[in-house]
Amino acid sequence: MVWLIILAGFVITGITGVPIGLGLALTGLAILYFEVGGATDLAVTAVWNVFNEFTLSAVPLFIFMGEIMLVSGVSTRLYSAISPLFTRVPGKLLHTNIAVSAMFGAVSGASTATAAAVGSVAYPELEKRGYNPATVVGTLAAGGTLGLLIPPSLSLLIYGATQQVSIGRLFLAGLVPGIMLAVMMMLLIIVIARRNPGVVPQGGERVGVRAALYGLAAIWPLAFLVFAVLGTIYLGLATPTEAAGLGVAAAVVLGFAWGELNLRKLWRAFVDSVQVFVAIGIVMLGALVLAQAISILGVPYEVLSWIQSMSLTPIQVLLAVVVFYLVLGCFFDGISLMLMTLPIVFPVMTGIGFDPIWLGVVITILIEIGMLTPPVGMNLYVLTGITGNKVTLLEAARASVPYWLLLLAGVAILTIFPQIALFLPSQMN
Repeated sequence: MVWLIILAGFVITGITGVPIGLGLALTGLAILYFEVGGATDLAVTAVWNVFNEFTLSAVPLFIFMGEIMLVSGVSTRLYSAISPLFTRVPGKLLHTNIAVSAMFGAVSGASTATAAAVGSVAYPELEKRGYNPATVVGTLAAGGTLGLLIPPSLSLLIYGATQQVSIGRLFLAGLVPGIMLAVMMMLLIIVIARRNPGVVPQGGERVGVRAALYGLAAIWPLAFLVFAVLGTIYLGLATPTEAAGLGVAAAVVLGFAWGELNLRKLWRAFVDSVQVFVAIGIVMLGALVLAQAISILGVPYEVLSWIQSMSLTPIQVLLAVVVFYLVLGCFFDGISLMLMTLPIVFPVMTGIGFDPIWLGVVITILIEIGMLTPPVGMNLYVLTGITGNKVTLLEAARASVPYWLLLLAGVAILTIFPQIALFLPSQMN
């Protein structure tokens, strides 16, 4: 009966267009009412306990910090400073899309915000220079996914806050895999540029190494913001929530002194961040109600017992989870997908021996793949909008396929070599 209620809740939510958070909450309440003797008040307790946590207050602060950087025009400065580094590399400014996305992700923590900030600067410039529009959108969509993995990652923050996993260790765990995926994307761009020379304009200005490095030095103020957020966490000077507050203060100072921030834009950033957090918070509320219901009934342990009776190996279970996320990624946005699946996936995966830190990184990459998967690939929608629909959703999706496969390969690499994600966290006291 429980599985029937869960399945019916998901199907009705998907078909009717009911907000995901509301659908999850109603599903959880139905389970509590029909299967736990009407104990719906337990849902209120669960929601209150989590939303009253000090750690969770970092989420709206990090969202606010990212919105401040988005309206400050910092992405324009980043793009101008980094683009000369790649004028001599096959693929040229396509590499800049990845590099700037990685750097902007280190101060925004969100995928769509990164894609929008970098795309609004990069696409008009590259289209004007003769780059293939669909190829440009493919690199921007892929680069945008790095915003969810490279710390301060919004998905890792929510994962840690809801599953009681160290956020500092999660941030450290996402650092090397994020850099690894960025490098892999750049190598893929070189392959694409050599196999299809027409996607990149030939000739053009080449900037000397000294001039390129001099231009790069101009973005040193960004290091101030990165240290305020990540440096204070890693050095043990601040908790993630305190670091988020420092990040907001640093972003405001940086935006006024180095960017194009003013009071009107600051207010707009505040309003936008409130709207984003409310949307995420509603989904989180629904996921918590559902998690409380299925945990009381021991559903995760039933699944774990079933896996043990089937004699499935951990790798076989992981493959099933990967397919599960790939399919659902077609229909749900990343954060919503993570929140609605963690109540079952987290206890099952950790119960069969997977490290919770490693699991957070892998799930983040899997929901990144969903950002590139139509019909609900959010990065694709954002970027096709930026192009004024000159690049269709189908063309954007086709150009993103190599990066989709690359992210999947990243999961395989982390499965074979988990220390890529776990080495830095293991050094943290």
